Amino acid sequence: MRFRHYDNLRVFNVVARHGSFAAAAEELSLTKGAVSYQIKGLEQALGFALFQRQPRGVLLTAKGQDLWHTSQAAFESVERRIDALRHAEARTVTVGMSTYFASRWLSPRLMEFTRSHPHVRLRLQPTLNLFDLADEGVDLAIRWGRGDWTDVAIEPLFPCPAFATGAPAAAVRIDEVGLAEAFAGFTLLRDRADSAAWSDWHAVAGLEYHGQADSLIVPDPNVRVQAVIDGQGVALHDQLVERELADGRLVRLSPIQLDDYGYHLAYPAGVLDNPDVAAFAEWLLGVGRSDMRGVVSRPGSP
Repeated sequence: MRFRHYDNLRVFNVVARHGSFAAAAEELSLTKGAVSYQIKGLEQALGFALFQRQPRGVLLTAKGQDLWHTSQAAFESVERRIDALRHAEARTVTVGMSTYFASRWLSPRLMEFTRSHPHVRLRLQPTLNLFDLADEGVDLAIRWGRGDWTDVAIEPLFPCPAFATGAPAAAVRIDEVGLAEAFAGFTLLRDRADSAAWSDWHAVAGLEYHGQADSLIVPDPNVRVQAVIDGQGVALHDQLVERELADGRLVRLSPIQLDDYGYHLAYPAGVLDNPDVAAFAEWLLGVGRSDMRGVVSRPGSP
């Protein structure tokens, strides 16, 4: 027999959320008696009790708790889908990433997506720091690190180990005094104050980490690249700086690297219900995972 009491089920969800017939009645602009009547009708249709009446409010039964969780998730899913459909034609997919990543990895590949999905409108939003994606109106974001963030869903895009880079003079200094003494005197460039990347690298290298006493925060990764070239310090980079490595403006200072670092796709709950967002996320992951060696040269180049 098909269930036909969805209006009653909606009232049930409000009562369950408040734990009170009176509070639910106020929210729904109904009388307490009307709410009670609908709950009784729903319980009769279901064949089991939903609430235990208490002197102050009501408590869900075990079956009521189960039904509430199931119906709440279903209603939220329907509401998200309605919102996506309502804004489907006008919605632009906003993707947050650093200009460093956009110019060095995404841009050479992006034409492939726009040709195959001409109806999807993209907005690439430059970002420097981690932030609440939903609050900022960002559908998807590219983050670099270990992928151990808990505020959003995370999927690996492609591994891109981090290694220490410097200007040629920094390499000369290491040859003269050794890695440990050289790094004890280097200014460490970092993207933000709470970054653990340098401490991670020192741990892998077996070097003493001197903390942030001699460090310089340069949030913009493109500016950080230039700062290293200009001799302002050393920084952790990845293969996205292959051009600077190839022409000698940057030098890799050690074979030691953070193998568990890479780029990740981050997104808030429910955002993939939008088919345009889902299409771009699927494309990004497909391109990234087909390039598991971290190749960063333009498509078609060796």
